[in-house]
Amino acid sequence: MISLEKAITARLESHGEKFEILVDPDLAVRFRQGEKIELEDMVAALQVFSNASKGTRVSDEALAKVFHTTEFAEIAPKIIQKGEIHLTADQRKQMLAEKRRQVITFIARNAINPQTGLPHPPQRIEMAMEEARVNIDLYKHVDELVKETVKALRPILPIKFEELRIAVKIPADYTPRAFGDIQSAATIEREEWQKDGSWICLVKIPAGIQGDFYSLVNRLTKGQGEVKILD
Repeated sequence: MISLEKAITARLESHGEKFEILVDPDLAVRFRQGEKIELEDMVAALQVFSNASKGTRVSDEALAKVFHTTEFAEIAPKIIQKGEIHLTADQRKQMLAEKRRQVITFIARNAINPQTGLPHPPQRIEMAMEEARVNIDLYKHVDELVKETVKALRPILPIKFEELRIAVKIPADYTPRAFGDIQSAATIEREEWQKDGSWICLVKIPAGIQGDFYSLVNRLTKGQGEVKILD
């Protein structure tokens, strides 16, 4: 459980009653977005209050009337999902900025301008979002926000989501380090070790990181690696 000092109130009003629990602001928002988080990690107390600041507990009768149970583990998720999470202005501002950054990063990494074949710089995406007046909903998952954002941006920016298949050859001297880094950066579809100790693989990457991937291979092999885009 989290400390009381870090907790904020999540409140649900129903049937003339108020139901409050003390939650971690970040984890509660992530849980509401659909992320799987253990309840005990989110809350500061295993109690439902009518007034959390005064420590006044809700009666079992009120809980049973509204939730048809008195079990905290069944009630708390409903309060978080359906109620209000009372974030401070600074908390909300920071979370919205982070969610906006995640959307921009995802589009910059996975999409390209089909007219040039190059990714849109994050700054250009951000400017287009401002022009299109894209609103970020704190409680929506990034995947959903990306879809909404791309739809709003298409009249302004040509956007295409695309993946590239690339053949890579790493000389034997560089395979010990390169293997793990390339595995982290790309999806390896096929691989083959050569008799001379070199490593050949076929990888799939988001089109938007093509330049970064080439730089990675060059850095790992001191310019001796080979890459080739496949049709």
